[in-house]
Amino acid sequence: MNCPRCGAEASGNFCSSCGAALSGAPCPSCGHRSQAGARFCNRCGTSLAGTPAAGGSPAGTQPTPGGGSTTLAWAISGVLLVALIVAIAVPVLRREETPPPAAGIGALGPAPQVDLSSMTPREAADRLFDRVMRAASAGDLAQVQQFLPMAVAAYERAEPLDLDGRFHLAVLLTEGLRNEEALAVAEEGLAEDENHLLLLAAAADAAGQLGDTAKARTYYERLLARWDDEVARDLEEYQAHQGLLPNIKEQAETALARMNEAGEGGPDA
Repeated sequence: MNCPRCGAEASGNFCSSCGAALSGAPCPSCGHRSQAGARFCNRCGTSLAGTPAAGGSPAGTQPTPGGGSTTLAWAISGVLLVALIVAIAVPVLRREETPPPAAGIGALGPAPQVDLSSMTPREAADRLFDRVMRAASAGDLAQVQQFLPMAVAAYERAEPLDLDGRFHLAVLLTEGLRNEEALAVAEEGLAEDENHLLLLAAAADAAGQLGDTAKARTYYERLLARWDDEVARDLEEYQAHQGLLPNIKEQAETALARMNEAGEGGPDA
């Protein structure tokens, strides 16, 4: 395997070139050791946020300017991302009502075989998004790592994106730990529609993973305050993700409750 930090050929628990950990702590559910830095167990899909890594630091803990850590915010947003992954795959799958074409240039493989070259840029992007989400919900880290960069590139080729497309791209970037970019994409969408529920959830998730609990709190609070009015708008993307919306609301409420309990992200934090 290659070291996740320096890229050198490595084996065992630590890289012989730079000393980086090559595997994380055992999964709290099944005991499997995933690759260092993994946010979900690639055997059972359990969140690894807050689990001590091989080097002794909690997985998902990031330094902050004050010398503390963002473990709480990381755990909050990690839970929300699990809800997003599980719920998003279903409506995207339902969009594909026609049988997939035979394998050809750009085929994704046997399950299912998809020829991306026969699709519009947005159709290809949505299909790759579906592939990544299904792999993530199954805990298949190898497939996530394989197809996630392709999916991100596909959405970038499909620009200009509508708000639903920006939501998909923000989720993919967050899954790839590109949280600053994810937040920027979500906030670009919110500049067009400041109360869009899906983009508020994506922005809060990315902000939480960056350790910006104040910004995450702002987006969660706006999401809950505007909830009824937004649901009444019955936007096409809300219909497409109707199974996801209850999860978004529940996770926003949970995140705010945890922030309140820990005294994080408030005006005096």
